[in-house]
Amino acid sequence: MTFILTTKTELFKIFSRPRTYIAYAAILIIILAIQFAIYADGQKLLDFTTQNLRESFDFSGNLLNGYFISYLILNALWVHIPLLVALVVGDLLAGEANMGTFRFILTKPVSRMTLCASKFIAAILYSASLIILLGILSLVLGVLLFGSGDLIVLRDTINIFSEDDILWRCILAFAYGLLGMCVVAALSFFLSALSDNSIGPIIGTMTIIIACTIFSSLDVSIFHYIRPFLFTTYITEWRSFFDYQIDYQKLTKASLVLLAHIVILFSFTIYYFNKKDILS
Repeated sequence: MTFILTTKTELFKIFSRPRTYIAYAAILIIILAIQFAIYADGQKLLDFTTQNLRESFDFSGNLLNGYFISYLILNALWVHIPLLVALVVGDLLAGEANMGTFRFILTKPVSRMTLCASKFIAAILYSASLIILLGILSLVLGVLLFGSGDLIVLRDTINIFSEDDILWRCILAFAYGLLGMCVVAALSFFLSALSDNSIGPIIGTMTIIIACTIFSSLDVSIFHYIRPFLFTTYITEWRSFFDYQIDYQKLTKASLVLLAHIVILFSFTIYYFNKKDILS
């Protein structure tokens, strides 16, 4: 009961801060801007994307539909979502330390582990709300503005999915994306425990993500040994749900690696927070 009440209190704190709504507003503005830009001039983008294919294939139907727009937004916005997660999560522990409120909070019958776990659950719920908003806005508004239809995905191969074979792929892609953002939340939460101001965890989170992304992307032999251990290697595996033959074994391995990152980062946070000096 104490844990539930503490978690509700932490959620109230998150949603009583103005910076929380900056993230929601940013998602809304970016999605609306992308969708209305494509609504105004999207056909040229589609023609440019498929110009080489039109020499060999005859395309018909509504290819510029809500599912195609959602797929484009997924590719574009995963770059920005980590920053929006870190913007709030990075302040959960560091903000309390900066204001000196830990000593007052822990005078109540709440252990450090309970407080830390409650804040982390609140961080995960906040991250989930961002992904849910992203999914609803991109799919619902996309279908309302552009209608529905088949989805064409250009990767190493050309994948064309019928309209009745798309929605479940999108839902699973968003769910996997949430798992990736939970790793970002765990990283930002850990850095928040190390810091006494929220700027450090935000900058630190983005710096680590950028560095790990470079290590995961560069085809340099020295990085081949560390690449399997980096969460950025697996965070974009949501694209696998848009393959004809989904490699569930690969996705399971990727999911387990991401879960391991969450557990390890949270364990480090608990260990450090239990030893943290909150009286100075």
